[in-house]
Amino acid sequence: MGEQSAILTLKIDTDEPVELRDFVGAFTSLANEFERYVDATYSDVKTDPKMYVREVRSGCIEADLFTGLMAVAAATITHMDQILILEDFVKRWGQRFTFLLKGEVPAGELEGAKELKDWADAAQSIATDPLAGHRLEVAHFEDGKRQVKASFQFKASEARTALQNIEDRKKLLNKPETETHQRVLMTFTRSDVSDVNVGKRTGELVKIEEISDQPMPLVYGSEIAEEQIKHEIRDAHDNVYHKGFIVDVSVKIANGGRPAAYAVTNLHQIIDIGD
Repeated sequence: MGEQSAILTLKIDTDEPVELRDFVGAFTSLANEFERYVDATYSDVKTDPKMYVREVRSGCIEADLFTGLMAVAAATITHMDQILILEDFVKRWGQRFTFLLKGEVPAGELEGAKELKDWADAAQSIATDPLAGHRLEVAHFEDGKRQVKASFQFKASEARTALQNIEDRKKLLNKPETETHQRVLMTFTRSDVSDVNVGKRTGELVKIEEISDQPMPLVYGSEIAEEQIKHEIRDAHDNVYHKGFIVDVSVKIANGGRPAAYAVTNLHQIIDIGD
């Protein structure tokens, strides 16, 4: 396996036999997540992770991750570098699992189908065994003694909760790219008198509180709606920011299920909303 000053060890404690597919998935998911972490965090480091099963005994499976960390530049990766990289990875591993356990994933995190599958595989490895546990730790040897620098563990009940939240997140991320809302109140937070082609962003920002409390870019989904609304911006005597527009909109959805822009397809009514 070669020399490695810091060791990443996965321990799976079981009371019942582990299905071979779940057994393999537990280790490949860890290797995949480590490679993903290094690619995202260290531009000057490459990795070729490989898992080696160190011990299998009744009620416990242990495997070490040989990271294959390599510096791209001339500089070498020191003993301390390896420890810090693996410590940080274990902390990130625990943080990301906790996101999934709570069902509270920050924007931009865990949006890829591949990484969600890896996390499902990690959780599935112990989910069917009521007494099972999953422990990831990083350790190094000093004066012949093994010192654990960081660790994270979860239980079977937590694995099952995470699996359900992963499925819910997959459904959320697979929602249609657009949603239609009818007769919603739209107000302007930034206007523009310029004309643009139908379907193109205008530079204007609008708010539809029924959908989101954040202003979103405006797109005109029909020429008639554009003419009617532009008339209120350019020619009407009243301030456009004191008006509300009852509209039908097609909402463009970004990754993670968040609205990204509103395309107005129909204007029903204009109302005075005051100062």
